[in-house]
Amino acid sequence: MFEKVNPCHPDKVADRIAGALVDAAYRKEENPRIAVEVLIGHGVCHVIAETSVSIPQDEVKSIVHRIAGNLHTDYAEVPQDGHLANNQADGIRCGDNGIFKGMPVTEEQKALCEIAKSVYHTYPYDGKYILDGTRLILCQSNARSHHLKEVYPHAEINPLGDWTGGTDVDTGATNRKLGSDMADSVTGGGLHGKDLSKADVSVNIYAWLKAQETGKPVELACAIGDDTVDGIPYAEIVEIARKFIQSLGGFEKFAEWGLVR
Repeated sequence: MFEKVNPCHPDKVADRIAGALVDAAYRKEENPRIAVEVLIGHGVCHVIAETSVSIPQDEVKSIVHRIAGNLHTDYAEVPQDGHLANNQADGIRCGDNGIFKGMPVTEEQKALCEIAKSVYHTYPYDGKYILDGTRLILCQSNARSHHLKEVYPHAEINPLGDWTGGTDVDTGATNRKLGSDMADSVTGGGLHGKDLSKADVSVNIYAWLKAQETGKPVELACAIGDDTVDGIPYAEIVEIARKFIQSLGGFEKFAEWGLVR
């Protein structure tokens, strides 16, 4: 059983904005420290960034408008906590406590990802999809239900009828769709809106990649300030995560579909 949402779901719009702001920080510094929270809906986008790199208001508004349209943008920027900054003063060390799990992606999860991407290619609007064994449920806004029925004759299409979706009728918040992004690997740590020093990002990515490579579950734990995780330097885990993010095109692109894509 697996649920996937597409990049126009309001929660994913919030993730994408947060990711774009992290991308902006990395364009300004090689190793910025940033954590972004986004709440969006009904014509307004609230953004709070705890960051070592200042991002001008105009740049923030440009990012929001490009991804979500001409919304009123409320941006608050504060410095990262000094104690956290000192944690990284003599090199990259683990930026948070956490427990992490990587799980191999199942055939069912792969199948639903392909269906989600195919539907989204035709209808680039808010949508969410479930596959439970042979039961396929497609909830796609701004779609011609009869067309989807032709393509997926055995699916349940928009069970409550047609709908519009998007941030005009629903709110979105960062890291609220981790089940869609991580499937069976889901943990308490959010993937989006954070720099690579944060274990929520790098250790989650590392554990997930290792699970795909080995075909076995991976479970890890770390404490803030650790310089090794899973027997290797934390800086090496950060570099593995950096290469993965770069291979996707950046944090904003990562936020579109998450790890399970």
